[in-house]
Amino acid sequence: MSRFKRGGMTGDPRAGFRHEGDKEPAVPQGLIKAARKSGQLNLAGRGLSEVSTSMAACTRAGWSRQREFLPRDLTREPAGTSAYSPAPVGPGSFMCRLRRSWHMRRPEPAAGINLDTPEEAHSNVQFGTSDRWWEQTDLVKLFLSSNKLQSLPDDIKLLPALVVLDVHDNLLSELPAAIGELVNLQKLNISHNKLKTLPQELAQLQNLKSLLIQHNQLEEVPDVLGQLGDLEELDLSNNSLTNISSCIGGLVHLGRLNLSKNKLKVLPAEISCLKSLRQLDCASNMLEDVPTSLAGMDCLEQLYLGQNKLTYLPEFPNCKHLKELHVGNNQIHTLNPQHLSHLSSLSILELRDNKLKSLPEEIALLKGLERLDLSNNDLGGLPNSLPNLPNLKSLQLEGNPLRSIRRDVLSKGTQELLNYLRGRIQVPDPKPGEGEAVTAMTMPSDAPVNTHAIATLKTLEYSDKQASVISDAVFSAIGSSHVTSVNFSKNQLIEVPSRIVELKDSVCDVNLGFNKIPTISLNLCLLTKLTHLDMRNNLLVSLPDELEALTRLQSVILSFNRFKTFPDVLYRIPTLETILVSTNQIGSIDPLQLLKLSKLSTLDLQNNDDLQIPPALGNCESLRSLNLEGNPFRNPRAAILAKGTAAVLEYLRSRIPA
Repeated sequence: MSRFKRGGMTGDPRAGFRHEGDKEPAVPQGLIKAARKSGQLNLAGRGLSEVSTSMAACTRAGWSRQREFLPRDLTREPAGTSAYSPAPVGPGSFMCRLRRSWHMRRPEPAAGINLDTPEEAHSNVQFGTSDRWWEQTDLVKLFLSSNKLQSLPDDIKLLPALVVLDVHDNLLSELPAAIGELVNLQKLNISHNKLKTLPQELAQLQNLKSLLIQHNQLEEVPDVLGQLGDLEELDLSNNSLTNISSCIGGLVHLGRLNLSKNKLKVLPAEISCLKSLRQLDCASNMLEDVPTSLAGMDCLEQLYLGQNKLTYLPEFPNCKHLKELHVGNNQIHTLNPQHLSHLSSLSILELRDNKLKSLPEEIALLKGLERLDLSNNDLGGLPNSLPNLPNLKSLQLEGNPLRSIRRDVLSKGTQELLNYLRGRIQVPDPKPGEGEAVTAMTMPSDAPVNTHAIATLKTLEYSDKQASVISDAVFSAIGSSHVTSVNFSKNQLIEVPSRIVELKDSVCDVNLGFNKIPTISLNLCLLTKLTHLDMRNNLLVSLPDELEALTRLQSVILSFNRFKTFPDVLYRIPTLETILVSTNQIGSIDPLQLLKLSKLSTLDLQNNDDLQIPPALGNCESLRSLNLEGNPFRNPRAAILAKGTAAVLEYLRSRIPA
């Protein structure tokens, strides 16, 4: 009688994975079968407290189960061969060694099976797909994250084919030295554990490209990391590091280095050897200075130095590819021209929460600048050259004692602020014989619009006229000019002017605030170059789905309208950076949808009807300004709101269920 007919299984295919407090294993047999075929095993979030040495039986080929299903002749070994020597079935037998093994070399398909015809072949026994152990693959990806593991067994070395090992969010206090034998490992995630040291054997992982160690208890970086020459990503954030060893200079292929939220006071000069580094994050440390050698990192694109103790902006003469420079929350009081002269590729400059009293006229050298954040400084005025930045789309000035600019101008958005600043630039008097300059003063008194503003500022200004319609004469005055800004605010309009569609090839900024418009027409949705839309103080209750076509829209102002729900279409415009919907009747927002807006930095929900602020809103880490005052929710309390956006987001994250 075949063993298949006698067979009770002697092993548990899920043995090796134990649930805390349970005698029964927590791993379904289906997962093990799938792992044998795919080479990937995902056991994240299953409450596992132990991974024992019999884990191999289920991850590699399920030997504890296969013992009863192997052809009889493959359990014996012909005389004179080393692979099939006969052995009793006992604790030290060949079969038991297979059951304990984490990795087993595949037999040759033909030679091993056809040495002798197994007895089962004469009984018409067939193997199912999941039981064909000779076709099963090596385990290459193992995910054990979000469990309760306190250690990894030494037998992990018996999985040398592993390419990805993820054990983040556990209770590991150390790593076994055997981890150094996983020579094919390319990604190792050991973040969110309790590691205080790292084994020297990590140096053997010469194929490692990604090493994530954030949220541990490291106080120093071992020199062994400097030997990982192929490493491309290293995250050491949220530890207790007080210094970085000079060994860091050996990581010549490193493209991303995160050192944020530690206790660093200095950076080693050897950091300049990281010639491939594109992103360096040193935010939230105790840095008082930045080594001058940092200027030699000519591949650097993103540099984060916020929340340190810097008193001046470093010079970057060779960082010609630097696109983002974040130095907010420091003590910088001076911005010299030489600090800006080499940053021709800069698109984002964040200087918020410093002590700047003035800006140099050389700010206009940053021709590629798109976002400039100067919030919460000591600026009393702005340079005349600021409006000459051709690509500036977001200018943040809140919290500065700007005496020369009215507060209502500051609240109207970037484009209107820039237009205001341009309007303050005096036009030089014409030289003799050149004729008079065309200005509003030389126009006939009955002229409908300021043609000088159209010709020089590319602005169609027709505001505060109490007009119920925009006459054809206003649009006719444009002529062949490429108008980029339209201001029809403070009138009595009940609809969006239909002829505004004629400006679809040029207009970027439209202000229709302080009117009586109940709906947005589809004509407005055809302005595909629109980046700023101001519809405050109207009668809007919804937005059309067609607004999704505005794929360049960066800011939208919908305050003082009649929205009862957050407009869904805004969730589908990923370019949005600013959304102002204060003083409506909005009852809730969807934080999961809001997470799709990866560029969103300002969200104003003041004076609405939100009864509860969802904790998941704390995951919107791109937010730099979140205003929630004036809603009837109980949490966060007013004391937390008063601490600012960062404190509110941190509070909300702390309330997310584990």
